[in-house]
Amino acid sequence: MKEPLIHVGILLQQQKIDFSLPSGYTLNSRNMQAGDYSVEVTDGKLLFNGEAFDELAFEADDLHHNAFVLRDVIIGVQFHWERREDQHFLGSLKFIVENGGVSAINIISLEDYLTSVISSEMSATSSEELLKAHAVISRSWLLAQILKNQDLKSDGANYRTSFEAPTEIIRWYDREDHFNFDVCADDHCQRYQGITRQSTPLVRQVIDRTRGEALMFGNEICDARFSKCCGGVTETFENVWEPVVHPYLQAKPDHREDSPLPDLTVEENAEEWIRSSPPAFCNTQDAQVLKQVLNDYDRETADFYRWKITYSQEGLSTLIRERSGIDFGEIIALQPLERGTSGRIIRLKIIGTERVMTIGKELEIRRTLSKSHLYSSAFVVDTQDEDENGIPQTFTLTGAGWGHGVGLCQIGAAIMAEKGYTYQQILEHYFPQSKIIRNY
Repeated sequence: MKEPLIHVGILLQQQKIDFSLPSGYTLNSRNMQAGDYSVEVTDGKLLFNGEAFDELAFEADDLHHNAFVLRDVIIGVQFHWERREDQHFLGSLKFIVENGGVSAINIISLEDYLTSVISSEMSATSSEELLKAHAVISRSWLLAQILKNQDLKSDGANYRTSFEAPTEIIRWYDREDHFNFDVCADDHCQRYQGITRQSTPLVRQVIDRTRGEALMFGNEICDARFSKCCGGVTETFENVWEPVVHPYLQAKPDHREDSPLPDLTVEENAEEWIRSSPPAFCNTQDAQVLKQVLNDYDRETADFYRWKITYSQEGLSTLIRERSGIDFGEIIALQPLERGTSGRIIRLKIIGTERVMTIGKELEIRRTLSKSHLYSSAFVVDTQDEDENGIPQTFTLTGAGWGHGVGLCQIGAAIMAEKGYTYQQILEHYFPQSKIIRNY
């Protein structure tokens, strides 16, 4: 295998995109002058410098050194810290028409892409073993997604991301809507901010030392997933995404190998677990370690291992109506019907005065119960202040973890590295039965 070029969707389906090019870029073999430019959609065509195009490709003379700027890039899409900023990217730049808007796609070598991902997902000051572990799983995930996208293009008609009935909606969200590029630049895929976030010699050294390394299960590249904080136990792949079993993405405690694993699919066990604070690698308040793992905007979240949020009746019923598009009336109860191996709810019944509906999987639940994303779907519900009709006026959600909980737990892995575990041992802990193989 040769090192592939990656197509990354940066700004998607905009009416207009502003950008800047230095010298060293060509369009249709013509040298572009350095300067500020814009492209917009008119009548289904890209309008650039007074001409209409179906597609624009600004090719870099040197993929590893030439860098362009995209203005007002959205980061943290639909998360509590969503914002816009100008971002710089190595490599080539392509614009396409997509769903009536213009999308900007960065074409970059895989290893250059990883240098940015590691600096964007983690603090560039993280420990070497943590960075190595993250480099291997990010590379593995990306290679697996490229292969998956190829399969979907050849057999996409048979792939489903939802099951819907009059009283139940089960959806999961992965990368299948990215038909025109390999991955997007936000947390929906892997956080990628070009060379906007300052890298370090250590990050570049880590990428070089792990070059081509990926996790393998048998002859297949592992679909290596990760989240911020598992909450004490990792979740299984099939409880979050499509119903496909990956033996290396199963439940295990984020603690020593001899730690007992409670059956958190049982409601009583899950409630006891979530209301307590059991030992785990990711159960930490060590500010120096958290600074290694979390960028400034991630540290805006103070609680992650265990958290609490309270809604009024009016606030919750309005939120659910706005987020789901369904008017449940007043909310009577949020009832877990099925939990995964980490205690995350994968089927939740919402009981209202006007409607009763079951929703899932975990991200659909998190999106429905928050203006952005609830930290996780591993939560229990307490109700208070019933009115004369017995309808609660206050709902308190007590929860565990941050993210889907599948695969590597970033905070847990940081603690493991701090305790002296090697990146091979960290990966063996989170991805049992897998092996590290150099692919190129």
